[in-house]
Amino acid sequence: MAKKSSVSSQPARLKSMRSGDIRNRQWTERERQALRRVAGRQAAVDDSRINLEDIPRLTDEQLANMVRLRDVRPRKVAVSVRLDARVLTWLRSKGEGHLTRINDILTNLMEAEQRTRPGT
Repeated sequence: MAKKSSVSSQPARLKSMRSGDIRNRQWTERERQALRRVAGRQAAVDDSRINLEDIPRLTDEQLANMVRLRDVRPRKVAVSVRLDARVLTWLRSKGEGHLTRINDILTNLMEAEQRTRPGT
């Protein structure tokens, strides 16, 4: 006789979600409390005893390919810019996100200048 499958043993159907769906989700008070508890436990963890010696050092190639990520996304303004064709070709050759890359290059230049000339 075949075993009857129960509803609880059925695999859950995955639901497609976008980041906006998660950001705009309405949390219940119970969920908020659970998240606060988890965040509090994570903040209280003392990770000074973690042994990092077995992590391999980054190679020169890995370091050269690193990209700086910014935590805060300030409001952006749409502008029109004329670039040399070879500059645009070079930016596009690096892969997707060439417009973001332009912003990152200019941001890095601005921050470097501000470090050398305080008060600007």
